[in-house]
Amino acid sequence: MIYKGNFDIVEGNFLIIASRFNEFVVDKLVEGAKGAFAMVGISDLSYDVAYCPGAAELPLLAKVGAESGRYDAIVALGAVIRGDTSHYDVVVGITTNGLAKVAMDFGTPVLMGILTTDTVEQALNRAGIKAGNKGYEAALGAIEMVSVTRQLGSKA
Repeated sequence: MIYKGNFDIVEGNFLIIASRFNEFVVDKLVEGAKGAFAMVGISDLSYDVAYCPGAAELPLLAKVGAESGRYDAIVALGAVIRGDTSHYDVVVGITTNGLAKVAMDFGTPVLMGILTTDTVEQALNRAGIKAGNKGYEAALGAIEMVSVTRQLGSKA
């Protein structure tokens, strides 16, 4: 048997978690995620949006959302832009490892729409100016993961 996700989700609850740091970029990602949900017919009543100060705090929001049992998938959105110090590497590591751990520990799909770029221009491009919108892509990935995990017998 071959299982593939699709976008025919009739019911589902999603959580968008977003960093307020670099908000001028992340707001575009959030709008992209909302647009993806709308495109496939998921009502704005079927998702919540929660904000935290920075990308490093996203794993805790994901954990709280997964623990609640209310959400079939979580879409994590943020923008970490490289600066002149090693802080970038620390934040990216904490964020990606933490989000992956939540997905594995709780069996809840956590899709990473975390931009990791060298410049503000690159971040804006990935948030919809030139290279698509990574928030949109992450939301579509969340829908697909809910679909395929349901096919495999998950409660998600």
